[in-house]
Amino acid sequence: MRNLRSYRILDHVKARKHCSLEELREAFGVSPATIYRDVAALVDRGALQRVRGGVSALERPTGATAAPNGYRDRLEWNRAGKERIARKAVERVADGDILFLDSSTTVACLARELAGRTLGALTIVTNSVAIVEDFAKFPSHWVRIALGGPYDPQLHSLLGQETFRQLDRITLTKAFVSAYGVDDRNATTNHENQAALLMRVFEKAQQKFLLADRGKFGRTGLYRLAPRGAFDEILSD
Repeated sequence: MRNLRSYRILDHVKARKHCSLEELREAFGVSPATIYRDVAALVDRGALQRVRGGVSALERPTGATAAPNGYRDRLEWNRAGKERIARKAVERVADGDILFLDSSTTVACLARELAGRTLGALTIVTNSVAIVEDFAKFPSHWVRIALGGPYDPQLHSLLGQETFRQLDRITLTKAFVSAYGVDDRNATTNHENQAALLMRVFEKAQQKFLLADRGKFGRTGLYRLAPRGAFDEILSD
């Protein structure tokens, strides 16, 4: 039912170009929480875009600002900006650090930047499949830990109760994460399990860094990761 309603919401917004959430709620006879979840999923897929007062249909293609679909597309979107952020972030890494790297595409760029740096002892903990695939590129003396669990194709990550259990046994000095959105108050995501995992990471890490390219600012996801002030530093392009 939810998938069918999502298609109907998409058609409704395309026909009108712009709709408020209240208008959509009334049109489909659902609760505010339900319409928020449905719309958040469509925005996350790149089918709709958030605008002031609601959502609007997405015009494609629009060059560099077109919303990406799928992990590989997200990795290429604004890649130059993400690589600039990665070069800033790598300067925050020191010998002996135990790092958590999340499954975002911006943090994947940081992992590739790390692989080319000369550092002594370093431990990398991640649930990102893309970063695990690059483990062989890191210096052989680094400790590399992949958190296991069910595979999430949308996030290209390993994410579930087993992931949480493994994380609970690990200490961290620094965490590098990204978000779906960064508004005036919070960093947010549309993925409940990802939010739960990163909140556990934040409890463990001595320092927390948010990596967010220009497309993340001014939009809000369904689940809060942390207040902006909870991060030691926010790095952007």
